[in-house]
Amino acid sequence: MKKLLVALFTLTLFISCANSEKDTPATPPKDYTQENDKEITDYLTKNNLTATKSESGLYYIINEPGTGVQPTASSKVTVAYKGYFTNGNIFDQSNSSGITFPLSEVIKGWTEGIPYFKEGGSGVLLIPSHLAYGSYPRPGIPAGSVLIFDVKLIKVN
Repeated sequence: MKKLLVALFTLTLFISCANSEKDTPATPPKDYTQENDKEITDYLTKNNLTATKSESGLYYIINEPGTGVQPTASSKVTVAYKGYFTNGNIFDQSNSSGITFPLSEVIKGWTEGIPYFKEGGSGVLLIPSHLAYGSYPRPGIPAGSVLIFDVKLIKVN
């Protein structure tokens, strides 16, 4: 009897999930490229900053290039950072000893941007939403958000 109840519960759960997916209209993700680019360039102008723009649309500023090992997109790195929006509101930050992670497992803006620095290097990544979370919100990060990170590459592991 217990096995039958578990099977019925599992079947009900599967059917209800399948039906809810069919009932939800598929809306294409919004393209924020133009408005993100304007937001970034306005931010740079307002703060009297000069950044380099990559082919992908990532803006970066190298304050200190560093002198150590230069990571690749597949490297594991330790980075200290502060993440904030163009209005200055902070949404995340590490402690000064940083956080370690593989660059292949983070947003595209980090995978592309961190390899512009060598160990000991620091600067700013201005990441348009298509290189971050796109039109999908995350806790504390609205859909379509430009993300700015002050970064210091502590170590290539």
